[in-house]
Amino acid sequence: MHLELSDEQELFTTSLREWLGERASSSSVRGWLDTGDPAAFERLLVDEGWAGVGFDEDLGGQGGGLLELALTARELGRAAAPSTGWLQSAIIVPALSSEPELVRAAAESGDVTALAVRADRVPAAVTSVLSSDGRLRGRIPCVLGAAPSRRLLVPVADGEATSLWLVDGGAEGVGVHPRPLLDRSRDVADVVLDGVAARRLDIPDSEATAALDEIATRAAILVAADALGAAERMLQLAVDYSKQRQQFGQPIGSFQAVKHAAAQMLVTVESSLSIVCYAAQSAEEGLPERATHAAVAKAQVTRGAAEIADSALTLHGAIGYTWEHDLHLFYKRAKLDRMLFGTPTAWNERIASVLPLIPATA
Repeated sequence: MHLELSDEQELFTTSLREWLGERASSSSVRGWLDTGDPAAFERLLVDEGWAGVGFDEDLGGQGGGLLELALTARELGRAAAPSTGWLQSAIIVPALSSEPELVRAAAESGDVTALAVRADRVPAAVTSVLSSDGRLRGRIPCVLGAAPSRRLLVPVADGEATSLWLVDGGAEGVGVHPRPLLDRSRDVADVVLDGVAARRLDIPDSEATAALDEIATRAAILVAADALGAAERMLQLAVDYSKQRQQFGQPIGSFQAVKHAAAQMLVTVESSLSIVCYAAQSAEEGLPERATHAAVAKAQVTRGAAEIADSALTLHGAIGYTWEHDLHLFYKRAKLDRMLFGTPTAWNERIASVLPLIPATA
């Protein structure tokens, strides 16, 4: 598979990076986090058209596909920009094939429908929610972006069957209880449904299960892309600082140990870029192995980014622990990406489950 970006994709990446440099500088990001209103950036992302890239034009988007979404996620990670609503809108598309107006609302106005599953698990219909006479009852902890979302899409498992239900976030009986995160550029909340009136999507149970599988694939790729962007930024910060900080009268970047650490970080970043692009293109083309490719991206890239975070912190020394330095924004970002929608261990187990078993030789 040819992985070189097209001229249009390169131009899009460059343009988005420049726009984020102007609109989402580190000082701007700090301001949004300090005021507790990270949604201000996501409104800007929608209003200026960037949130529609990667969505079909028929659905109110700017065109493109999953690779363009991955490139967007990468740049959002590089800026540590708030992106909870954007990520939910990007991953939930497969479940809304019968509700295209909801996809259009997210792309055109930022009216987000959030998938109500645990944000620290691989997306699946494993919830305690029960349905009876068109009403839902149960509790779903740690739902990504539940508080600012207009609607919730709730998977309900009944034995082997799976159904998907739409719930108005402001309906009577819906309780949303935010939880604090170390990375404040994203948000989660516990959702409590107490006999809430809901509408079941008009799709067969088999299609609902397949949609959740596709959502898991998209979530894995886009979170990996976000971690890649954070890793690139941490590498840049570490290299820049190693040229400034001096010991024994010379920059620490001249020491062999520091050079080796930076080189290893670069190798991880470069390999992660190839993994993310391959997985995104595989999913975009609908290859049979796309779920495995996505699992590799989530497991390998987010783990590598978390390791880069530790290395970058070591190279920065004490200043890397301070609030005034930007490193902590990306450190926290990478650490959450490692856990978001499943740990590397969970995704590695998925990879192992599809690998052929080789009998031991005598």
